[in-house]
Amino acid sequence: MKLDEIKNPKARAWVDECIKMCQPDEVYVCDGSKEEYDRLMQLSVDAGLAIPLKKKPNSFLFRSLPSDVARVEARTYIAAKTEDAAGPTNHWIDPNELKKTMTGLYTGCMKGRTMYIIPFSMGPVGSNIAKNGIELTDSAYVVCNMDIMTRVGTAVLKIINETGEFIPCLHSVGKPLAAGESDNGIWPCADMEHKYISHFPEERLIWSYGSGYGGNALLGKKCFALRIASVLGRDEGWLAEHMLILKLTNPEGKVKYVTGAFPSACGKTNLAMLIPTIPGWKVETVGDDIAWMKFGEDGRLYAINPEAGFFGVAPGTSDESNKNAMESCKENSIFTNCALTEDGDVWWEQIGYPAKGKLVDWKGNTRDALPKDKSPKGEEFAHPNARFTAPAKQCPCIASEWEDPKGVPISAFLFGGRRPSTIPLVHQARDWNHGVFLGSIVGSEVTAAVISDQVGQVRRDPFAMLPFCGYNMGDYFQHWINIGKKSSADKLPKIFYVNWFRKDADGNFIWPGYGENSRVLAWVFDRCDGKDNYIDTAIGYMPKEGAINTNGLNISTEAMKEITSVDKEGWKKEIADIRANHYPKFKNHLPKELNEQLDILEANLQKM
Repeated sequence: MKLDEIKNPKARAWVDECIKMCQPDEVYVCDGSKEEYDRLMQLSVDAGLAIPLKKKPNSFLFRSLPSDVARVEARTYIAAKTEDAAGPTNHWIDPNELKKTMTGLYTGCMKGRTMYIIPFSMGPVGSNIAKNGIELTDSAYVVCNMDIMTRVGTAVLKIINETGEFIPCLHSVGKPLAAGESDNGIWPCADMEHKYISHFPEERLIWSYGSGYGGNALLGKKCFALRIASVLGRDEGWLAEHMLILKLTNPEGKVKYVTGAFPSACGKTNLAMLIPTIPGWKVETVGDDIAWMKFGEDGRLYAINPEAGFFGVAPGTSDESNKNAMESCKENSIFTNCALTEDGDVWWEQIGYPAKGKLVDWKGNTRDALPKDKSPKGEEFAHPNARFTAPAKQCPCIASEWEDPKGVPISAFLFGGRRPSTIPLVHQARDWNHGVFLGSIVGSEVTAAVISDQVGQVRRDPFAMLPFCGYNMGDYFQHWINIGKKSSADKLPKIFYVNWFRKDADGNFIWPGYGENSRVLAWVFDRCDGKDNYIDTAIGYMPKEGAINTNGLNISTEAMKEITSVDKEGWKKEIADIRANHYPKFKNHLPKELNEQLDILEANLQKM
């Protein structure tokens, strides 16, 4: 497409302003076609940035610089008008000051490069839950990833031209080229002190500079779909959440949809693509990472997956841990910072089999493969945050409704973290505000492998949104409480807290996890129908003895009792930590309802 096809005056004025500032050699409007994708990928191959994979059709491997391997939280800013509006969990810079700094960096930053204009939709095109954006970037890698992760092209631009509604997203790798200069196989990015991933919530604007990697550069992902969308949701009365979306079908053919929020390293993607172990049950994927939810006319919350692909962490993904993810990236996929095998395939730690011969590691060094599928820390062949980008439609367990523009009606929310003690396998909130309380205290316990002087402390990640909430998190808690007032209790999703990670005295996991988590989902499913399979406890509703199907599991009655009972002393410590270290951060922004829930919990425990 040509620049003149951007006909909306507001969109065209913004694009023209950015072209004048960034000074690209060429400007190209993306149409999202296969021909375009193939051509841009070939440009990356010719530039020495991408390697075609012989063993995976139409798939390519990229290697970034070691300084550009993940989201850079310390360089991610919520530039709200005031620091108080950004809140205590975000990095804040005055928006005027930040714009001045970044305008200096952007000036001339695309010399020697092409500016790609990407009109994209987050969610099925035309859905009343979806939103549109325009990303400007000088990275073909970004274009190809956005082609997989979002809906790009003429249909989106048509809507933007008609409505003028879009989120402006400006991105540059921050590496202009002199005349005759090329990248010459070196990943383009700026040094760390010049990386900025910036959000201007009042303007609904995203500016990113200096990184070509993942959520720093694919601005539809965390920047738009969570940080800016969370602000839109607050102002418009809906939810933008860091949640997977599951479709559950029981043996009688009854269907329910469940979302789940889990901090990193808590098995979120594995749960999203779970293969159930109990007979007759079916689990399908609507989304693995983000859910946008709005109320339907019937008073229920309906969710869409705003993304069109998976941007998954590769290390640890195997046929055993997540067969559906492995199947999803067998072709038409992009791999970043994985190792390359002699026969032209990718490899990563804990892929389920050792590599053979020699490998080229993620830094481009050729090394002898190890006789196992795990490497010593710091010597990994694939970077620990290595990624695969794969079309969601290739997932074997993708639900037929995953692109339904109406969304799917949600029956339950799951929250969970990695907690070796205290938190039981599953418990249910008694009501909406109790559920918001459970979401607000989500966290994972720090182990010796992470930070030795904090062992045993809980690193809180409320609603798994700590790095992604675009405004003051105390106000975010209040927004959740307000959402609960928009419908009746029987229409709102039921809220549950799960914990697959309880350990015994010897440090072994008590619950087997993975596909066996379907047994817990079955209990959740029945609770949504009001089945009498629970007992009321000090912390909420918990499974009756025998209510969770353990047929065929190698787990003792005593072990099940341990992970489905209330640890009174553990919860007392939990309350003390929340009162002393967690809630005070939010000062007068903390809703009074959450302190009330804490008081109720404390009183209930005293009665035990």
